[in-house]
Amino acid sequence: MSAQAESLFVTVQGRKLEVQRIAGAGPTLVFLHEGLGSVAMWRDFPQKVAAATGCAAVVYSRYGYGQSEVLREPRSVDYMHVEALEALPDLLGRLGIPDPVLVGHSDGGSIALIHAAARDKVRGLVVMAPHVFVEDLSVDSIAAAKTAFETTDLPQKLARYHADAEKTFRGWNRIWLHPDFRRWNIEEYLPRIRCPVLAIQGFDDEYGTMAQIEAIAAQTGGPIELLRLADCRHSPHRDQPQVVIEAMSRFIERLEGGT
Repeated sequence: MSAQAESLFVTVQGRKLEVQRIAGAGPTLVFLHEGLGSVAMWRDFPQKVAAATGCAAVVYSRYGYGQSEVLREPRSVDYMHVEALEALPDLLGRLGIPDPVLVGHSDGGSIALIHAAARDKVRGLVVMAPHVFVEDLSVDSIAAAKTAFETTDLPQKLARYHADAEKTFRGWNRIWLHPDFRRWNIEEYLPRIRCPVLAIQGFDDEYGTMAQIEAIAAQTGGPIELLRLADCRHSPHRDQPQVVIEAMSRFIERLEGGT
């Protein structure tokens, strides 16, 4: 049975953010969505993880996503750093979560890694299809997404999940395709991560390769577990949900046991 969720809005960095809280007795899992994600786009995955693990959970839409405040300005190359080092600490403080387990997908995985490198209170990280540097494959697929947004019903599909799908999409797409973004790289943060990490990557991911999680494994300073999934594209929690939930459950059990 899925855990029940409470919806609310929290003001973070002066902006209203959409938040969903799920009750539980274990550590609090904080879900960080992908570059075009939101609370709604996680669907019922957070509830299923909370039910499987007994953990509390927080799911939120970052500024410019979901039903959170609509993006008002272009994103900068360091937008994930800003989220990790300014917005996320503010949110965690307002919600009274001193030692989260961060569950990040894609951009959210990158944000989780940066945050954990700067904060020693993070209990653990689950990162799915994270980016630590920019690959040609990523840029090519994001360019293809731009074409799809302009020539297919993708805007209508995204409008189900975002208050302003046009601004959400353009904010993400433009910065990833900006020439300056090719130099974006967060590998310098990895050695500062001391908490346990579960890194998950699909072999068929259209936005990144195994090189991403291999870089994390080679450079992080704490215990690391890699999960490489066949028949899995950019969203392991959608393509292989049961495998991911079982792996997360084992990982969280080890965190709680201190092993």
